[in-house]
Order: sequence, then C-alpha cells, then structure tokens
Amino acid sequence: MRDGNIISLGIVLTGADSTAAATEALELALKNAGLKFDDVRYTVSTGYGRVNVPFADKHITEISCHARGTLWFFPEVRTILDMGGQDCKVIRCDEHGRVADFVMNDKCAAGTGRYLERVAKYVKLPLNEIGERSLQIVNGPSPVDSYCTVFAENDILMLIREGHHINDILAGAIEALTDRIIPLIRRVGLTPEFSISGGVAKNIGVVRRLEEKLSLKAFIAPDPQFIGATGAALFAAASLNT
Repeated sequence: MRDGNIISLGIVLTGADSTAAATEALELALKNAGLKFDDVRYTVSTGYGRVNVPFADKHITEISCHARGTLWFFPEVRTILDMGGQDCKVIRCDEHGRVADFVMNDKCAAGTGRYLERVAKYVKLPLNEIGERSLQIVNGPSPVDSYCTVFAENDILMLIREGHHINDILAGAIEALTDRIIPLIRRVGLTPEFSISGGVAKNIGVVRRLEEKLSLKAFIAPDPQFIGATGAALFAAASLNT
C-alpha cells in the first residue's frame, strides 16, 4: 500500500514453509509494483505463519487484520465471516474495526476452503466451477453429511456410484457447508451490515446460499482473499505514522 491505496498484490501457495511463502509473495507484489525490498518502510505479518516471517516489523492476528481490512472496504460492516482454507471465523467489530467478539471453527475442515477443494477433487471439476454448478440443480440437492469432511467424502463417492447428477451432489455438499456455518454466525450475532472474506467468498454457490439463509446481501470485496493482508498493511501504515 502507498498513501492509503493498494498498488500491488502477490499470492502464492503457502505450502509447509511459511517463511519461504511470505518471501515469495512479497517479492511478487514488489515485482508487480516495480519496487524493491528497500522501498518497503514497514511490514506487518498475519495468519497462522505470521511469527515465521523474518522481515516483519510486527505480527498481528488474522482476526484483527480481517476486521481492519473489511472496514477499509466497507465502513458500515459489523459482522464478518472469514472463510479461509483451514478454518472459518465469525467476527463482530465496532465502527473503528476493533474486535468485540469472535468465534472460530478450527477443529473440523467442514466450512473451509479445504473442504471445497476435496469436493472438487472427487467430482473431478476445477475448484472455480463448483459454485456455479451447485446452483444448476437437476433433481434436487443430494444428501451429504454436514458434520465431518471424511464422512462427506464417503457420501460423495457413494452418490457418484449411485448415478446422482454432479450438480446435485455439489448442491448437497455446499448446503452442508453453509449449514455448518450458520450456527457460528448466530453465536456471534448478525447485523445487516455483513461481509464475507477469504477465498471461499469467491464461491458463488456458498455466497448465494448464505445470503438466502440469512435473508440479507453480503458485502464482498473484489479480491476477498486479500482482506487480511489489507488489514495488515493498514496496521503497518498506522505503526509507521505513530
């Protein structure tokens, strides 16, 4: 970021080495902006691997960064659903982006991007296609277990063998995912000013179903998987100016 504007982004697969992934992502962002490392004045790391980023000046939790980043895009938002690859968080914040309450689902892959990756693998479709296909229902959503990813995989394989249409299987799988998330949202408290962040926010099947179940329209940034990074950059700018 420069002068309160995003000038470049970089995204890579995390893998097992957080240090290498963070370095590669930063190098990519710098290259896209035509900058070098010495041009960066302050860096904040966030996410599970934040303490393993050696060039970071400060480490801040992804919960705080998602709240800060979301309000930069949508100042009116007070309830945030962050759907990442490894966990799902619901965050309630005030008008300054300060976290008032949150709840996290990090003990089960249901409700995460990893769950959707596994679903896409078993139906042999690209990940970016399954959301739209899940909305094109043929005979009705096929029943998929809503409480365990392992059982869900078994259900999907059985449904494929039984000849269920792929679209109906996807509809059932994504229905199960959203059913898993709704109670988390209710626990934190829902406001009409509701936003979804994280890579799963790019899945139209998930977003549409959540909007229908919650009877509201979700605010979603153009690049929802960069919300946490945006919040980190905003914290970095604030630290630099104090």
